[in-house]
Amino acid sequence: MSRKIRMGMVGGGRDSFIGPVHRIAAEMDNKINLVCGAFSSSPKKSRLSGQDLLLPPERIYDTYQEMFQREAKLPDGVRMDFVSIVTPNNLHYPVAVAALEAGFHVVCDKPMTMSIEEARDLERNVQETKMLFCLTHNYTGYPMVKEARDLINNKGFGSVRKVVVEYAQGWLANNIESTGHKQAAWRTDPQLVGASTSMGDLGTHCENLTEYITGHRITELCADLTTFVSGRKLDDDGSILLRLGAKTRGILWASQIAVGQENGFRIRIYSEKGAIEWDQENPNSLIVHWIDKPSEIRKTASSFVGKAAAANSRLPAGHPEGFLEAFANIYSNFADALLYNLAGNKVDENRFDYPTVRDGVRGMAFLDAVVRSNSSEKKWVTVQD
Repeated sequence: MSRKIRMGMVGGGRDSFIGPVHRIAAEMDNKINLVCGAFSSSPKKSRLSGQDLLLPPERIYDTYQEMFQREAKLPDGVRMDFVSIVTPNNLHYPVAVAALEAGFHVVCDKPMTMSIEEARDLERNVQETKMLFCLTHNYTGYPMVKEARDLINNKGFGSVRKVVVEYAQGWLANNIESTGHKQAAWRTDPQLVGASTSMGDLGTHCENLTEYITGHRITELCADLTTFVSGRKLDDDGSILLRLGAKTRGILWASQIAVGQENGFRIRIYSEKGAIEWDQENPNSLIVHWIDKPSEIRKTASSFVGKAAAANSRLPAGHPEGFLEAFANIYSNFADALLYNLAGNKVDENRFDYPTVRDGVRGMAFLDAVVRSNSSEKKWVTVQD
């Protein structure tokens, strides 16, 4: 097709952190153009946000329901092709279902829903409507994460034995939600975020990256969640033991009270013949250890990385790439799939390498198991997916 894909957005208005990230990422590769939006639950704020983005007044909507209804009536060459959902967690499910039923493809921020029941119902909606669904687990977009996955999948390391994954932040070390801090307020409110703060916000990224790189599913877990900050309604720290099938074991730690930590997302995978280490704060490097030869440091865009890492590298070797570029890789891969779909082809989502509704169900099944384990005397519980 010889046109850009047209994107609408729900949420992401003035004062939003993640909305601008999505817009920059979506438009980075010149495949997608924002054409409309319902940017806030406040109609006034939605209008002002749309004006900031220089959208025509008739394409700025007061509610997402109004947007879907009116956009669906526009001609094929005008209406949006998909919607990007960048709201608090409690709106992901109703907005996504409404979009699918109105005939629009969906990109949704994570975690996908508020519960495993909603996640399963959303997956059924995707299957029944045959629309495309992308979940923005953006860390899978990093080139060296893809290099790590290829190394594990190519069996050069042998069987995976141990995974150690952590996501440490310190921004919620104090009760800043009581001071009017917008991001802290909604991310610690069970009515808006769901059953967990640390695991819902950070732990699901750990789960997703673990399963993405290793190819193994978390089958059982034993969780211990803690609320350290007085007055907080949900957990702000959690430690989990993992079982990935019969022989692979793991440790997962997610925290938002780790003073001094900014965005310490790190994964280490130990196999029979080697190991890998990747750190989100140093994303251009993948450390590779071998049992019988010297260790390596593989770099983004070097001549030594595999096809997947090379295809998702944007700059010549030695030029830093980071969060926005990885996020853009998710949107770019989804755009390729959507263009293929709009041309009348059936999409094999595995071919295009972006997180799907199935990954969203996995994340909610993991979170459901974490909460059940934490409240159970038995502790070891099955991830019910």
